[in-house]
Amino acid sequence: MESQKKYQPTFSFEFFPPKTDEAAETLRRTIDKLAQLRPRFFSVTFGAGGSTREKTFDTVVEIQRRTGITAAPHLSCIASTRASIRAILDSYRDRGVKKIVALRGDLPSGTLSAGEFRYANELVAFIRKETGKHFHVEVAAYPEVHPQAANAEADINNFKSKIDAGADGAITQYFYNSDASFNFVAGCEKKGIGVPIVPGIMPITNYSQLSRFSDMCGAEIPRWLRKRLESLGDDRKAIRAFGLDVVTELCRKLLDNGAPGLHFYTMNQADATYAIWKNLNLPPYAG
Repeated sequence: MESQKKYQPTFSFEFFPPKTDEAAETLRRTIDKLAQLRPRFFSVTFGAGGSTREKTFDTVVEIQRRTGITAAPHLSCIASTRASIRAILDSYRDRGVKKIVALRGDLPSGTLSAGEFRYANELVAFIRKETGKHFHVEVAAYPEVHPQAANAEADINNFKSKIDAGADGAITQYFYNSDASFNFVAGCEKKGIGVPIVPGIMPITNYSQLSRFSDMCGAEIPRWLRKRLESLGDDRKAIRAFGLDVVTELCRKLLDNGAPGLHFYTMNQADATYAIWKNLNLPPYAG
């Protein structure tokens, strides 16, 4: 991870758009608490095919108005047209948004056409063509190999195509095996990839939820960790305490070995992420 040490560490928090008024109020409380930590930016997820596009836009605008902290919308291109993506980019630019997380996304259920974009590198190239350098563009990376990749080398080649298309940096899928991250970054260095690759961090608060998410996205829960969590049963307090220790130690190891920051998947809850941050004694963003 030597090449990653040259970057100023970036710390950020991810949310998803709320679906109900109650969820919206919960998210506001979460944002207010985490804003006290002064992260570099917040990000907001995005549903493919328009399922949460307007809510993503509204959430991004509210975060920036409420906190004064940069908010980066996710933008997935699957099942989209160039005209629709152009309109979204124009709307964000008009609202002063300067950072985007560019993704392929998953084809919505029942949708037959993938639209005019097949891969995230095509979206990155389109953003650059349409908006030049206005947006700082982040893309996704997969230390444990994307579930649809043929093998690890093919996955790194796919990642490189996004960087070559103009991406400024990357945020990884979450993981609990630090060696997976170290090996992935080493493979990227061999390919001449020279952008910051920020590890994605998922706090552990609910084992059944974590297991379900991990099965869906291909993130591995190491056997020792899975067995320990299973042994705690329904004792949520014990799971949270154990999870806090495990994830804090993971973050510390990543940072000690040169990780250029951390990106927390908050699940719209503040307490676990806040506690990890305090354990690590991370600095507020001073820019």
